[in-house]
Amino acid sequence: MKVIFLGTSDFSCICLDYILKSKHSVVAVVTQPDKPSGRGHKLAQPKIKEMAKEKNIKVLQFEKIRRDGVSSLKSLNADIMVTASYGQILSQEIIDICPHKIINVHASLLPKYRGASPIQYALKNGDEITGVTIMETQAGIDTGDMLLKQEVKIDQNDNFESLTVKLANCGGSLVVSALDAIEDGSITKTKQNEDEATYTKMIKSDDMILNFDDDAKSLINLTRALSPNLGSKMTINGTIFKVFEIKKSNLEPDHDIKNGTVVLSSPKDGLVIKCNDGAVEILLLQAPGGKIMTSKSYLNGKKIEVGTVINE
Repeated sequence: MKVIFLGTSDFSCICLDYILKSKHSVVAVVTQPDKPSGRGHKLAQPKIKEMAKEKNIKVLQFEKIRRDGVSSLKSLNADIMVTASYGQILSQEIIDICPHKIINVHASLLPKYRGASPIQYALKNGDEITGVTIMETQAGIDTGDMLLKQEVKIDQNDNFESLTVKLANCGGSLVVSALDAIEDGSITKTKQNEDEATYTKMIKSDDMILNFDDDAKSLINLTRALSPNLGSKMTINGTIFKVFEIKKSNLEPDHDIKNGTVVLSSPKDGLVIKCNDGAVEILLLQAPGGKIMTSKSYLNGKKIEVGTVINE
């Protein structure tokens, strides 16, 4: 079939690669507009745009696809569209352009974790199993009929990056199977159980802050969900640090010590902070304008006093 592929992220790139290696033909890639990036704010194009150009595939970018994309998409005379982490809401007019409409690669086992951040939520919530669902696109938020679904195991050392790669490879394989089945008429559809639906939201700055009134597992899982692209955050003496890896400490601080208090801080011992069920050790952090480094390396040149309370 002739496919229009809509995607923007690294997840999208992996899914697209599977389709390119299949019997189906990608007639165009639709992605978000180039955006300013880095200290110089130079325009940076999405990786998937670079990938498509290397394959000599037509690239379309719309500020608002619902407003600007209809005529261009119609002119491609494609059989179906595939979306995977595209980043814009599609109108019914867009959905109805192709004979087989649109299918979406969603990185959760629907109806769980509908919305924008299913991978982060699975990690943040400490799930052991997640997966991918291929679904029909409807005007609602991930409410369409399910076509295929596959589980993916979450390992304890997975973070956002590693789990994204796992899910994208699963999704790429699954979406090719869905395209094959749609083409030969063997696809089956399953309606979602609305009573089981849960939703995710976009991760915002306030969602990244480590709350040391939480237990160690929650702090670790939040950091896994945000690493290595964003990192969780904590404020030390007015300076905001990003945190990229945490582990549970064997240290058992006195119960009278306030949660968030630094209980160890040295190049030898690292940075250990009291939390609700003991303490955590900060393994990787980044000061403003600095490089990501171990806390022990940071403390070799800088000092954080024992007794300092985080986020105050």
